Amino acid sequence: MSDKNLTQKNWSSWHHKLHKEILSQKKLIPKGSNILISVSGGQDSMALLTLINDLKKIHNWSISVWHGDHQWHEKSSLYALELKSYCEGKNISFYFDQANKKNIISEEKAREWRYKKLCERAKTLLKENLLKKNQPKKNIYLLTGHTSSDNAETFILNLSRGSNFAGLSNIECKRLLENQIFLIRPILIFSREDTKQFCNEMNIPVWEDPTNSDLKLKRNLVRKKIIPTLEVIYPGCSERINNFSQKMSNYNNERNDLCELAYLYCKEVKGINRNLLNSICMEARCTILNKFLREISSIQYSSKNLSCIANSIHEKNKGQINLQEFLKIVWNKNYINFEKS
Repeated sequence: MSDKNLTQKNWSSWHHKLHKEILSQKKLIPKGSNILISVSGGQDSMALLTLINDLKKIHNWSISVWHGDHQWHEKSSLYALELKSYCEGKNISFYFDQANKKNIISEEKAREWRYKKLCERAKTLLKENLLKKNQPKKNIYLLTGHTSSDNAETFILNLSRGSNFAGLSNIECKRLLENQIFLIRPILIFSREDTKQFCNEMNIPVWEDPTNSDLKLKRNLVRKKIIPTLEVIYPGCSERINNFSQKMSNYNNERNDLCELAYLYCKEVKGINRNLLNSICMEARCTILNKFLREISSIQYSSKNLSCIANSIHEKNKGQINLQEFLKIVWNKNYINFEKS
């Protein structure tokens, strides 16, 4: 980064932190990327938009904005128009979709609608890029304004639902949604307090959705009531939840890799070695059997069913269990395999 960039009026510690993160993870948002930012108008997404727009020349990014109008409050259409005007004033391409609020009556439905529309817009941009002469084939990077505070809220919600290890892992900063379409969450390195302070100090306009105060929505209840209460009891708990969530991600990755090695160790030409499988704990046996089942079947078997299969294989030297209409798992003293009826 040049000295000129360092002395810009709009260059802040937040710009420096994000720029450093981008440089340290070169594959997160590569140079010359086509970026589509999901902007609600709230403090997190407006902080994201400002930071990415300020950094775009350094990284040679091309950016556009997408806004989803849920129609959940009476000023939603006005907010969309004002946000459009703001983006046009900064020469940023603006796209938006308006939902039928009857079809998005829950947080889950609204999230599904947003990602569906984002991907549709991304595909349109991909097609437009292909029509341009002498343009290389490029990916589209969809950016959302998730912060570490969202991560803590998601952890509490998933823990309450009874999620497994994967569900308790931290929000991924990058994942492939569809061919050539990546979802990126670059400001997980900031908290909601950070984005609030950033918007205040940089005089960034914010269009706060009044439904964010509706405590009937589960996430709002966690955000407005549960986490603040926990912070009173155990100050700094949000940061500790985030740290634990990261550890869970690391643990889950480690567990998956070790299970892969165990599976390869147990699998032979004649099938799964029954004696090796029976020598490990029940949880590991279920994981290996599930991986074995997934190789020939798309059906997801429950933990209860996997435990029943693993117990039968452990206790009986010979047997078979019907899995589907034309498929069964069979075993003898030495090997476990499948047979088609």
